[in-house]
Amino acid sequence: MCGFIGEYLFNGKNKSNSEVFTDLLKLSFKRGPNHSAVVFKSNFQLGFNRLSIQDLSDLGNQPMQSNCGRYHMVFNGEVYNFNKLKIDFELTNCKSSSDSEVILRLIEKIGVEKAVKHLDGMFAIMLVDIEIQKTYLIRDFAGIKPLFYGISQSGVFAASQFDQVQKHPWFVENLKLRKDVVKEYFGLGFMLAPNTIFKNIYQVNPGEIVTINFNGIITKDSFENFDSENKILIDERDTSFLKHFKKDLSNTVKEQLVSDVPIATFLSGGIDSPLITALAKNHKTDIKAYTIGVDDKTLDESEKAKEYANHLNINHIVKSITKNDLLNSIDKHFIAFPEPFGDYSSIPTFLITKEAAKGNTVMLSGDGADELFFGYPKLLHIVLNKSFFYRPMKVRKLLNRILFKLNILKTYAPVSYDKISDWALGKQLYIKEDSLNSFIINTQFSPELKSKFDFLDKSAHDDIKLLSALKKNDFYTHMQRILIKVDRASMGNSLEVRVPFLSKKIIKHGFSSAPKFINKNYELKNILKNTLVLLLPKSIIYKKKKGFTVPMKNWLRNELKEELIEYVFDRGFFGDNVLEVKSVKKYVKDFLDEKHDNEWGVWHIYAWQKWAYTHKLIS
Repeated sequence: MCGFIGEYLFNGKNKSNSEVFTDLLKLSFKRGPNHSAVVFKSNFQLGFNRLSIQDLSDLGNQPMQSNCGRYHMVFNGEVYNFNKLKIDFELTNCKSSSDSEVILRLIEKIGVEKAVKHLDGMFAIMLVDIEIQKTYLIRDFAGIKPLFYGISQSGVFAASQFDQVQKHPWFVENLKLRKDVVKEYFGLGFMLAPNTIFKNIYQVNPGEIVTINFNGIITKDSFENFDSENKILIDERDTSFLKHFKKDLSNTVKEQLVSDVPIATFLSGGIDSPLITALAKNHKTDIKAYTIGVDDKTLDESEKAKEYANHLNINHIVKSITKNDLLNSIDKHFIAFPEPFGDYSSIPTFLITKEAAKGNTVMLSGDGADELFFGYPKLLHIVLNKSFFYRPMKVRKLLNRILFKLNILKTYAPVSYDKISDWALGKQLYIKEDSLNSFIINTQFSPELKSKFDFLDKSAHDDIKLLSALKKNDFYTHMQRILIKVDRASMGNSLEVRVPFLSKKIIKHGFSSAPKFINKNYELKNILKNTLVLLLPKSIIYKKKKGFTVPMKNWLRNELKEELIEYVFDRGFFGDNVLEVKSVKKYVKDFLDEKHDNEWGVWHIYAWQKWAYTHKLIS
């Protein structure tokens, strides 16, 4: 895992100062502390910070130039099928054993657009083609690796980190907030691609190539679409299917264990990471696993994780963390997040990745499984109540009232939302929309955000189609929040985290299959649980998962109360030109006065201020 920046000039424009460029590169030093380099050319500049994983020699350093001299590239991530690509495309002219060089050689041989379709892994790439005077920004199909870019009159500047773009001379003096995306941040707790809170600064979408020519003409094309109208209906207990799935996942884990530096896994008391760890053990007998342990036995997952580890006969490291550990790490944790981010589970994630980085450079995680294999009750909840949305609102209100009295229905959603797409979005908002509308008045959510939900209504009349559409929606929305959390927390500790569930083969399993039967008793993550049964005893698997969380509600009213008051009430408020600050402050005051209990919403506000002050956007 690495960090890069790149500046590509439009026709006849001037570059930024080379010292300024180098200073911007230093901001991503934690992403790549092993080697730094810059390349300065007449119409572009590239900078790279390397975290050495594959081919630790200087031959794997970047920026990298193709043999013919036509292409210059910086690349962050891992391409796991690079050895297969070498063989399949007869790439015999490689000087190193790095995946970076294979990408360049493949592009030389078959071109950019064709080459990226063959890459399986996690990647963000900036490629300059000096022959046809174009630059390409390419992001992996799941959005695992970040790629930000800004467009100015002088050119395009791209980077692994949001702060590197916002601090570039082309943008730093003219940062203008987008009201719709600021509203989305306060609701969702993060910036969803392709948007950022600033005008003229963007994110490359997952599975997208952004092409910019020397005249500043920009085109965007998707190179991977996993969604399929034709779903394979499967019996999730079918042994032959489960064995086939296990084989594919096992091969994926094997591919992702390739590393020239120490590698381990995360291990929770759930399903996803134990499945990855069990398969990793089959390929690497000395694999280590890391678990968080906490004092509160109602939240501690380490005992169940120990059962998994003992059964697998695995080297198991439990990092016991205290309340003080968590509280004392909050400020350091905010430094690791170059953009506004409001998921406070990032604090324990930061701590466990810090511990893992003491003995490893690479970790395997179970992220992505919930989104691909129906891990969230909210999806089932929507499907089981979809029929309400076929009826006029007057009828819904009557039915809602009757069914509530009979204790049959326990949601007001059918009378609170016009469409299923509105409800699905509402389920992802941590601050209700009426409050958000008081924070930023006369502002709708962005068209880009709405487009990620609107398609749900087309599938509303069919259980399987709706469940599959909800899965796709979660993959490109909620999962992005999780990937941001893990990437920033881990890279803040110079640790690479790989996600086997987000390989092409496993994503295709998730998108192409659907359960034969759905009802109120449907078991979430059936495929994963039944696959894990092939490897571990049911007696461990079906013990209830506790789920570690931070007692943030109590902290914000006690241990963090003084600082919360300071950053919200006593300091200047960032974005006061677009925000109704009185409403925001009232929301926090009502929480402190215990008029509502939404600590998530208050944390979004606190995190916004902490980010703005940490990155000196306000003094």
